[in-house]
Amino acid sequence: MIKSILKGTAAAATLFALTVGTASAQAGGCLETQFSSKNAEFYLKAETELLQNKNSAGALAALQQLRSKPLNCYEEGAALRLGAAIKIETKDYVGAVRDLETALDKGYIPASDAKQTYYNISQIYLSTDNKSKALEYFDKWMNAGGVPSRDQKWTLAVLYQQMDRFPQSLRWAEQVFQADGPNAKREVYDFLIFLYDKTGNKVKKAQLLEQLLVKNPTERRLWDAIASEYFQGNDEAKAFEVQKAMYLGGILKTEDELMRVVNFYNSLDAPYQSAKVLEKEMNAGRISKNYQRLELLANLYQVAREFKKAVPVIEEAARIAPNGGMYERLGRSYSELKEWAKAEDAMTKAINKGGLKDTGLAWVQIGQSRYERDDRAGAREAFRKAGNRAGRGWLNFMAAEDATARALIVFDADNLVRDIEKEKIRCKEMAVIGTENEACATVPERLEAAQAALAKLRGEDA
Repeated sequence: MIKSILKGTAAAATLFALTVGTASAQAGGCLETQFSSKNAEFYLKAETELLQNKNSAGALAALQQLRSKPLNCYEEGAALRLGAAIKIETKDYVGAVRDLETALDKGYIPASDAKQTYYNISQIYLSTDNKSKALEYFDKWMNAGGVPSRDQKWTLAVLYQQMDRFPQSLRWAEQVFQADGPNAKREVYDFLIFLYDKTGNKVKKAQLLEQLLVKNPTERRLWDAIASEYFQGNDEAKAFEVQKAMYLGGILKTEDELMRVVNFYNSLDAPYQSAKVLEKEMNAGRISKNYQRLELLANLYQVAREFKKAVPVIEEAARIAPNGGMYERLGRSYSELKEWAKAEDAMTKAINKGGLKDTGLAWVQIGQSRYERDDRAGAREAFRKAGNRAGRGWLNFMAAEDATARALIVFDADNLVRDIEKEKIRCKEMAVIGTENEACATVPERLEAAQAALAKLRGEDA
């Protein structure tokens, strides 16, 4: 592209030398308007070698002959412009620029043509990778009335970017994007995204990524970039929404990616949703169904208070666990569900498998499960085997229960004796007035039996 621009510049410079007239010479205060006959011969020879014979070396030799002669201002201006054209063809870009700058400085190029000359010089500097001088002449061109085309704006954007002048680059890149409209190419999108990142404009970067995602909904790199933007902006909720969309769209496939979704749900206080994803993917074989994963799944269901869903997971984990810890946990889960027989069975397996931190607590759980099923003797046995404070507490509690129940029985027996004694007194009073009923006849027998029962109870207590 640069080569074609340079060839165009050479042709333009040559044409300039051939057609510029008196007005340009007079613009610098030069009153001359033509060549002397001898100098015209050398000039025409150089021009012919360049344009017709394509002989740059011959053209340069003829031009050097011309410059060795005394020149008026008109001849010097024409020689400078033709010299620039020849040097462009021979890739002497520094010399070409020097000639054009000299012609500008001396006023040999009129204001009406200076604009294009500024642009040509900028392109020559650009071809030699002299970015600062290229920009300098780009500015001169625009100050002289040059209006950049879409492609020239793109050149400016890239040039400023290469010089790490990102705000200026962004200004031109945005204009290119606006000019391209809906048909903007991917390279323009990517360039703008890069510049928004460099200038810290996260909002516009995210917006542009989302626009690009509409065009390329299956491109993984875009999804990751959008999620990363939200992560860097500490907006975890939006980052998760992106991850969730990727999951639902089938973009996430590896175990690490799927576990990221599981952990995201959990971090956002959604343990049930986290558990559902984990269980689904384990069943599909995309997440390993090992002890650690099963333990996590059980934790998630329990935190979500989905105890019934947690139980089969804990049971499965318990079977492959290295010790009885998961059976102990299973027993506690059954206790929460008040399934006491299953709780005892799980706790017994936990003790048998071994490796518990505190076997005594497992015996307490067994004792409680028996207590809840009214197996008081079995409960006492388990609490005694616990041999800890909790077991003793239960034993004391049960003893207090028994004592209270016994006291209530004695209390009821004593009240029965008192009630019959009162009935006996009423029967005597009724006998005096002749109104004694049939129940009075059984009072002595009932009283004797009640007193005997009370005495027995008190004797047992003694």
